[in-house]
Amino acid sequence: MHGPDPDKIFPNDNLKRVCFVKNAVTRPNIIVGDYTYYDDDEGADDFEKHVTHHYEFLGDKLIIGKFCAIGKGVEFIMNGANHRMHGITTYPFNIMANGWERCTPRIADLPIKGDTVIGNDVWIGQNVTVLPGVHIGDGAIIGARSVVSKDVPPYCVAAGNPIKIIRRRFDDESIQLLLNIKWWDWPAEKITENLEILCGGDAAALAKLK
Repeated sequence: MHGPDPDKIFPNDNLKRVCFVKNAVTRPNIIVGDYTYYDDDEGADDFEKHVTHHYEFLGDKLIIGKFCAIGKGVEFIMNGANHRMHGITTYPFNIMANGWERCTPRIADLPIKGDTVIGNDVWIGQNVTVLPGVHIGDGAIIGARSVVSKDVPPYCVAAGNPIKIIRRRFDDESIQLLLNIKWWDWPAEKITENLEILCGGDAAALAKLK
């Protein structure tokens, strides 16, 4: 046995609240890596409803790496939620139609913030809101009910509304080592063989593996 099948929707048949996200999404502008899961006892396989204001014509993507743990109630707010801000009013008259569509803004007039990118091995707690264009680095931890309004560096613990960096999980040398090793790209066999080291706290021990 070398771990669960990454191509199953529910990796554990006895735990239907945990879903491998990549196997449950249908939108081409949501890209998710192997083994990343969403935990929800009320429809874990309905992950896409937690990605809001996501319109293909805007071109922005939600990109999530491998081995991420995403808690119940997460919301990824995408660029379609943003209104133009240079006018007297921010009201989106055009979507109401009936003659108001003549003020439909150009995409260039909207505050598009780019893709939302979540790294590998990121833990996102329950009821977290991630705003458009945010980048969360590999190995980061996001506390429950946080609003991620800015980028979070790799291997940092961050929480709050707006989010603040609380601490780094490891020292600079260990963080760089982990970023270089990229254990999440290992084959399943190697990961299985080294679970004890991966679940331990000694980053240097990974560097000794061949």
